[in-house]
Amino acid sequence: MVFWQLTIDTNDPALLARFWARALGYQPVPPAEPETTWSALYRSRLGEEAAFDDRLFDPAGLRPPIWFQKVPETKAGKNRLHLDLYPTGRDRALPMDRRIEIVEAKVAELVGLGASVERRTREDDPQDPVYFVVMHDPEGNEFCVG
Repeated sequence: MVFWQLTIDTNDPALLARFWARALGYQPVPPAEPETTWSALYRSRLGEEAAFDDRLFDPAGLRPPIWFQKVPETKAGKNRLHLDLYPTGRDRALPMDRRIEIVEAKVAELVGLGASVERRTREDDPQDPVYFVVMHDPEGNEFCVG
């Protein structure tokens, strides 16, 4: 098994860490359980209550950690990798109006945290209804909410 973390280049690690912590439900403290490679390393080096302003951890310890790496250059061009957030839980049985309501509530929350909306896409295919919003985080990195 390969353990990995997601690393995001940024000019302001603390700003993006605060934004993505709220967006994803992550925290700046490694979880105590389950014991993982990263949580053990951080606790051994920094103590049980170590908190970070440039790293985030899944409170359940199941999803990969995220590190916001400070870089001098600003974002240039489209992301080659982006996150898709699914506040709907990808429940295809949700009626379209409920799907849109849930997505738009998350979009409004994220706009309140400093994100911006690029565009909305809706496809009313009865076999695979789709509604998602392309957004930008506070530093302009693209992500989708669907």
